[in-house]
Amino acid sequence: MNDRLRFAMAQLNLLVGDVAGNTDAVIEAATEARDRLGARLVCFPELTLTGYPPDDLLLRSDFITAVEEGLERIATATRGITVIVGAPQLADGHLYNAACVIRDGAVVDHYAKQELPTYGVFDDLRYFTPGTSPCVVDVDGCRVGVTICEDAWHRGPVNQAADAGADVVVNLNASPFDHYKSAARESVLRDRVAETGLPILYCNMAGGQDEVVYDGGSCAFDGEGDLMARAPHFDTGLYPVDMERIHGRWTPLEGAIEPSLSAEAVVYEALVWGVRDYVEKNGFPSVVIGLSGGIDSALVTCVAADALGPERVHCLMMPTRYTADMSRTDAAALAEALGVRYDTVPIESVFDGFRETLEPIFGDRPADVTEENLQSRIRGTLLMAVSNKLGGLVLAPGNKSEMAVGYSTLYGDMVGGFSPLKDIFKTEAYRLAAYRNAQEPVIPERILTRAPSAELAPDQKDSDSLPDYAELDSILAGYVEDDAGIDDLVAQGHDRETVLKVVKLLHRNEYKRRQSAPGVKVTTKAFGRDRRYPITSGFGRQSH
Repeated sequence: MNDRLRFAMAQLNLLVGDVAGNTDAVIEAATEARDRLGARLVCFPELTLTGYPPDDLLLRSDFITAVEEGLERIATATRGITVIVGAPQLADGHLYNAACVIRDGAVVDHYAKQELPTYGVFDDLRYFTPGTSPCVVDVDGCRVGVTICEDAWHRGPVNQAADAGADVVVNLNASPFDHYKSAARESVLRDRVAETGLPILYCNMAGGQDEVVYDGGSCAFDGEGDLMARAPHFDTGLYPVDMERIHGRWTPLEGAIEPSLSAEAVVYEALVWGVRDYVEKNGFPSVVIGLSGGIDSALVTCVAADALGPERVHCLMMPTRYTADMSRTDAAALAEALGVRYDTVPIESVFDGFRETLEPIFGDRPADVTEENLQSRIRGTLLMAVSNKLGGLVLAPGNKSEMAVGYSTLYGDMVGGFSPLKDIFKTEAYRLAAYRNAQEPVIPERILTRAPSAELAPDQKDSDSLPDYAELDSILAGYVEDDAGIDDLVAQGHDRETVLKVVKLLHRNEYKRRQSAPGVKVTTKAFGRDRRYPITSGFGRQSH
């Protein structure tokens, strides 16, 4: 009986719905784990074969049939190593979120996920029946307990595996990124170790899928709760964990431990991965961005260039009489520094044509927000025209602060197929821009220091319509992400009238957010599938 074994964690970037492609990736990784690493076991992320989340694809019988065929292919192709792979499994009329144990040509066992989350971006109970039993498999004398993702956030499943005789627990994951998730995961894993005394191997998915980004960071803890190995965040690969039996107990030996990233670096990388995978997985050759000379479009351009390469980024400056000279200068300087394509398309004559056309209807009514929105919608139309003609995906520049209170134009600056900053508050956009400049100074300093303006009217500033962004973002973070009430926010030191104004704007603009492009989730509660509020609602219209 061996006293030393090598396990491997396959941190993969998968494509939802591409069962055949994901199956190929599993076979390739399992073969490499066996032949190059000499591993006796390789584990994969949650729902490996379908990608996560597959949503209503799970309701299709032909989709489940494709998964079953994929499992058969893996079993045939991966002899000589134990493979634990995530897949939906249909049994006795029930669908389970399963981990299938494959060895020497057959699925020899399976585990059904017990804790099925329904919060945030998760909808497991819509599709799956919870499991009830542990699964412990012998790998050359080491008894391996199998769990899946949310199971590790509760005491029951890991303790159940321990009671069933496990020597070590593996946990298959599709755990989405947010600011605090990496530290939270490792804290939870230490809790499970403290309760059971068992080592845990945590294998996470990597890559972007619509709004969510999986940041990897697969890791291993020993039975004392010490971190013994950590894979890189925002990377893919096979990561070995050597196990040794010492005084009758299996323990992971110390391996490579990738350092944690800074707060700004980890968010910036999430944005880069989210943009890259959305563009690549949906087959777009390039992206198109309206570059205004402001902070948001500058940051989006940097993210896009870093994600795709500057040769795949096309920026348009679309000035009017209200566009400041420094905006044109700074936008051009940024584009030159990054090496992206930059075209200037003046829209003054188009704007005049719209006003002339509408004059019989508008009469002598004074100019107001209508004329401001016209400029934004003209720009949106031009961006979409370039997208249609050249094939690039339009990236919307709006941030979470603006999306929250409706400081954006529907069918104008909101146009686009993806919104990278949708979950980034304005104050954080400045921090991320400063972080990017610390790597390489490409954003003109004036963009970081000048007062933000939509430049849709003479001498316009964002502060004419909104509270200071530091205060606005603090109120929004409390109300949106922490579900704090108005009295709670006032008790924190915010002015009641300001809080009421922000809350009313937030609820009134749900209809805009419902029509907005998806964007990368980086906070604990993002607009989109993470936060589901009704459009038509009396809540928030009056003080409460």
